[in-house]
Formats: sequence, C-alpha cells, structure tokens
Amino acid sequence: MSDIIWPEGFVPGFTDNFCSNEVIVAGLSTNDIWPLLNTPALWPTYYANSANPRFYDDKGPELENNVRFYFETFGFPVESKCVEHVAPAEGQPARVAWHGWSGEGDTRLDVHHAWLIEDLSDNRVRILTQETQNGNPAKELAATKPNPMINGHQEWLDGLVEAARKAK
Repeated sequence: MSDIIWPEGFVPGFTDNFCSNEVIVAGLSTNDIWPLLNTPALWPTYYANSANPRFYDDKGPELENNVRFYFETFGFPVESKCVEHVAPAEGQPARVAWHGWSGEGDTRLDVHHAWLIEDLSDNRVRILTQETQNGNPAKELAATKPNPMINGHQEWLDGLVEAARKAK
C-alpha cells in the first residue's frame, strides 16, 4: 500500500504532534470518495468539526495545487494552502494535502494534513489521513487524553464514508 509524502519539517517523529487514521471499506471506490473530500464546502455536511470553508483569489469550489483556502476546525481558524493534489487515476492513489496555519508567536500552529485514497482488490477502498503539527498548541493537543486529533479525524473518516454510501 502507498504512503503519505512528507515535506521537510513535517516528518512524523520529528514534529510536536502526529495522528494517523485509516479505514478500509468494501463497496466504495476512490471515485466515490474524492468529490466529497476535494470540495471543502461539503466537509461541514458530513463532518461537524469543520465550518466556514472558503477560497481566496476567486478559486474553488474544488481544491487544486497551490490554491489558498480557509476553514475552521478544533476551535482554530485555519489558513491553508493545497500543496499536493493528485486526482484519481487508474493504478495510482489519489492524494491531497495542505499546509495549514493559525495564530502567531507562542500560539502559532503549523500543520501538514495529508489524505491518500486508493482502490484495493475485491471492490474495497483505503482512506488514510495523517497530520503532523508544530507549535505550542500542537504540544498541548499531543498531551490531551483522549487524543482530540485521533478522535476528530476518525469522525471525519466515518462521516466521509457514510456520505459516500448515501451519495451512491
């Protein structure tokens, strides 16, 4: 199976916080999942921890490389830039990732949030989301039990799968 591609400064194990969530489900494909993930305006319809997505520079409604966008999650207003965007294609996983940031100085949080979606044998799809974070808010999140990032991203995955099943 494929791996997330990490930029310098965001490699797991060398950041202040890391979370990884994955599901493998039958009866769905990358093409079922991609439109729901690639369109931030849809996120709040299946993930309650996402709000107020919008694009800058007359871009959108879908993500693409180097596009700036904004959304709110985990109580943070997140400025973001899409840094990886590989749409579904036969024989390769779909990928989308963004650099997100919020706050300044001691409250600054920088994240790399990546998604990988790949079709598997027997009509199954794998959805992997991983995030690394740097900054004092990341250190606080890493020490919180239960881990809000793990739980929140699992809710995102579960909502994404449910929304794809309903759309199909």
